[in-house]
Amino acid sequence: MSPTPESVKQQIESSDLGDRLRGVNQARELEPAIAYELIVQACKDDNARVRYAAFSQMDTLGDQNRQQTLALLLDALLHDPEADVQSAAADALGGLRLTEAFDQLRSVYESTNEWLLKFSIIAALGELGDPRAFELLTEAVESDITLVSTAAIGSLGELGDPRAVPVLLPYIDADDWQVRHRLTQALGQFDTPEAKAALERLSQDTSATVAEAAKRHIPS
Repeated sequence: MSPTPESVKQQIESSDLGDRLRGVNQARELEPAIAYELIVQACKDDNARVRYAAFSQMDTLGDQNRQQTLALLLDALLHDPEADVQSAAADALGGLRLTEAFDQLRSVYESTNEWLLKFSIIAALGELGDPRAFELLTEAVESDITLVSTAAIGSLGELGDPRAVPVLLPYIDADDWQVRHRLTQALGQFDTPEAKAALERLSQDTSATVAEAAKRHIPS
């Protein structure tokens, strides 16, 4: 039996945690405008797992009311006590390209010690596409948290500012093939001689995954 707005609402308002989680998941099967209102309700749940599941849907539903969504996501980013919920809010801000949130994303990145939140913000800044992110991303590339550094490499590629190329080139010799793979994807966004030369070199990488990715970015 397919879920209905009434059945999903009943689950989301249930006192049982399992019901509420199922309700959030089943909201995916409803019309977006209806699902949005129910997910907004779930974003305010007392349980962090429910809030996380709800905020994780906001990147696909948030366009239903961007101003309300922005306020909801910023409140979670700045005030939710759980880092994974804050991270889900950051992900959604990036996915929705809500550039109005740039200052808050930067502020939280600079003040938090939570690696997951730092990672999510850096990844979100790439999707956000705001040129103001360039300086923060160039700093994040040097993070001692490998996942944050790797995310920053990817986000600099998404940002597309050619000033990123000399920042990225040193990572062509990174020990971790996953870093080199992300570098290949980033350099593929730039049409400069330096980027092209680096991709030629990466096309001969010892990692087949990296080499194949580089070849896809080299004109035949």
